[in-house]
Amino acid sequence: MRIRIALSATLAALGLMFLLPAAAHAHGDTLKVVVTGQRTGHVTADITWENDGDAVDETVAATVNAVSVDGSRTMGPWRLVRDPAAAPAGWTTAEALPPGTWKVSVEVGFPALGKGELEVGVPVVDPAPTTGAGTTATGTTDSATGGTPAVSAPTPASASASASGSGSGSGSDAAPAPSGTQAASGGEGAAVWWTTAGVAATALAGAGVGLLLRRRRMRGACRTS
Repeated sequence: MRIRIALSATLAALGLMFLLPAAAHAHGDTLKVVVTGQRTGHVTADITWENDGDAVDETVAATVNAVSVDGSRTMGPWRLVRDPAAAPAGWTTAEALPPGTWKVSVEVGFPALGKGELEVGVPVVDPAPTTGAGTTATGTTDSATGGTPAVSAPTPASASASASGSGSGSGSDAAPAPSGTQAASGGEGAAVWWTTAGVAATALAGAGVGLLLRRRRMRGACRTS
């Protein structure tokens, strides 16, 4: 029983060994690599079998290198990953090239040999303007507050004029106050004068009555003696 199982496994392995080369020879032994350009700096390429143009189902072992036109900068080596936006033959890089013109080369070593080259230009992307943010925020604030216009702060000149006007008005309003006070003080002085005069008159009357009584007593004493 064990011998039969071993023989079956051996035959299956031999069959796979013969089937795999046959499948490879059906596609051919070379790959067609076409560098199609870039997308936001990521290198893109199409890889197919050169004989029949079929897409490669296996994982591709490839390296991507880039050299600037003047030769001062180099990027890579990077590997290729499948590009869902260009399936089934599309491949791309996870890394991105900086702005500039680059000579890109893609070399594939598995599942077969292949190579492609292209000069790729990566444009400079200007950042989004941020000056409109303040205006938008201001407009939003104005609309949120019901569009009420802002009240400007008074200038020093207008503040001084207002203070002067207020001082003049206050002085004119307070001017009658001293005359009222003088009238009140004059009335009090008159009352005090009449009171003093009454007390003096009473004292004089009392003194006169006292003198009369004294004279009468003196006259009575003389008559008795």
